[in-house]
Amino acid sequence: MRRLGISLSKLERKQNLDPHLEQYITPGELASRWLFDIMAFGDIKPGCRVVDLGAGNGTLGIGASMLGAGFVTLVESDEEMCKIATKNAKGTLGDGTYEIQKVEIGKEVPILNEIDLVISNPPWGRQTEGADAHFLDLIISLGVTTHLMHNNSAKHIKNRFENIDWNVEKYGEADFPIPASYGHHKMTRGSTRAGFWRLSPP
Repeated sequence: MRRLGISLSKLERKQNLDPHLEQYITPGELASRWLFDIMAFGDIKPGCRVVDLGAGNGTLGIGASMLGAGFVTLVESDEEMCKIATKNAKGTLGDGTYEIQKVEIGKEVPILNEIDLVISNPPWGRQTEGADAHFLDLIISLGVTTHLMHNNSAKHIKNRFENIDWNVEKYGEADFPIPASYGHHKMTRGSTRAGFWRLSPP
């Protein structure tokens, strides 16, 4: 776990994050712990096909590949992030084991086939209320087991998925560090509480 965290921490990051897109890069150590939790459920299996929705610089998808996923698709709307994710994947993963799709979820639909698992840290809606809605809709339409990171106090996730008979398990929480990347941050460094959900279709 520690080795994976170190490797993920070394991935290139975007310097000027966009507050309107709620761009927060998942720290390598936190990503590693989360990915090991997902693997403990048996959801990252050797050769499985994983989709990282809202992939940013590719941390989660690349980490899943390093833990044995056979193919990962990184879905991201920001062009600069896609370039960084491509560079990170090329420097870390083998040829033919990944793809990057530039897709604005809600306006476009990614081209995905034979998916086994979705991992997503979507916008939490702190800047734009309901910013996660298109991500949740897409997860429902894909109909595969999903691991979701979201605001720990979010209530709508359980209701939204249980209402359509999905199994919902909230299995953890952690501090998500937030550097003062945006102008509206007053502190040099802060944190918010993240929750982790496993969502599985009926």
